[in-house]
Amino acid sequence: MKVLVIGGGGREHALVWKLAQSPRAARMWCAPGNAGIAAERLASNGSPVECVAIGAEDLPGLLAFAKGQGADLTVVGPDNPLGMGIVDLFQENGLRAWGPNRQAARFEASKSFSQEFMEKHGIPTARSGTFTESDQASRFAAALGGRCAVKADGLALGKGVLICRNMAQADDAIDAMLNRGEFGEAGRRVVIQELLEGMEVSLHALCDGHVARVFPTSQDHKRALDGDEGPNTGGMGTYSPAPFLDEAELVAVTQKIIEPWQRGCAADGIDFRGILYPGIMLTREGPKVLEFNARFGDPETQVYLPRLQSDLLELLDASARGALSDHQLEWSSQACVCVVMASEGYPGSYPKGRPIAGLEEAATLPNVKVFHAGTKSVDGVVVTSGGRVLGVTAWADDLAQARDLAYDAVKRIRFEGAQFRNDIAAKALQPGNRR
Repeated sequence: MKVLVIGGGGREHALVWKLAQSPRAARMWCAPGNAGIAAERLASNGSPVECVAIGAEDLPGLLAFAKGQGADLTVVGPDNPLGMGIVDLFQENGLRAWGPNRQAARFEASKSFSQEFMEKHGIPTARSGTFTESDQASRFAAALGGRCAVKADGLALGKGVLICRNMAQADDAIDAMLNRGEFGEAGRRVVIQELLEGMEVSLHALCDGHVARVFPTSQDHKRALDGDEGPNTGGMGTYSPAPFLDEAELVAVTQKIIEPWQRGCAADGIDFRGILYPGIMLTREGPKVLEFNARFGDPETQVYLPRLQSDLLELLDASARGALSDHQLEWSSQACVCVVMASEGYPGSYPKGRPIAGLEEAATLPNVKVFHAGTKSVDGVVVTSGGRVLGVTAWADDLAQARDLAYDAVKRIRFEGAQFRNDIAAKALQPGNRR
């Protein structure tokens, strides 16, 4: 198969790396890709993955390229092109693309749509309201005592959620979105949710319109600084499995959340083919959905795919064709940890073009893979080009070993101003949390 992967971040590097292992992959492109993706080769014939300079939101350019090259399957990584309807566009032109169509992508592209869907179909979630006027939003936040999550309704690169613990914070968050326009179009409408208390975990389910195959658990670390301090980011690291749900509890969560979601999709005529990624809060009243995403998580992908033993290309092909019932997902029992190395200043403004040293040294460690996110090659030197630069990933027989190995690799990589959290997976290793 000839495969086009859309995107250029750490998630897409992990997807390319895993897809390239498939014996069915005969040629592969990534648009726009990054320096790490350009170094990958196909297991079937040794040919390199080719990066092409087409942006992930240049839908006409991507369509023309896929048509011209005769791509058999296009794998869409980021949320924006999905929300823009890239899958519909490709299908209308006789091409197959993996990912939810525009209607199904609304689960992530519109938090108000997602919230209304959950309430309609009895999926446990937080009390919420949707607003376009700041005065009404403030009154609702006050009814929650100021303890709320203020969310941009649209897509905001994973950063459109402001956690508030008092009215001063809530009013400032509402003002930032609705009045000051700091979140652009995404924040012209806001969803305000009660602040759920508990342990947060990430779930993923591969779907084909009828069947949903649920992944093992993982846990992301959204805040920029150790101890869950600092501003929200796109994700500073993750690990899998998370010890807060055992197998029986994961089945129960599937029954309470995934299955009613599937029934709701069937009732509402939503043909969801792709990844459903709900963020789950484990509250005293039981699991509740914080929000739905409609694509692989980043950096969750970087810890899931090293554990996946099945052929990813076969699975995504089956998902797109509506044929997942013929496939099971096989997982390694090993644990996996990803530590994100970010640019100085992230998630705010950050410099670019800083040379990265130590990548070759880190690559010599066993069971380590450094996934590139914000990188590019300039005259043969890999330099920083984004906020999240690298996802340093390691796997081992238990979580403590995987964590130690990941941080050992981090120590070998250097670029000016590099920042990373020192406590990825620490919650899972606290006494009483291990299983």
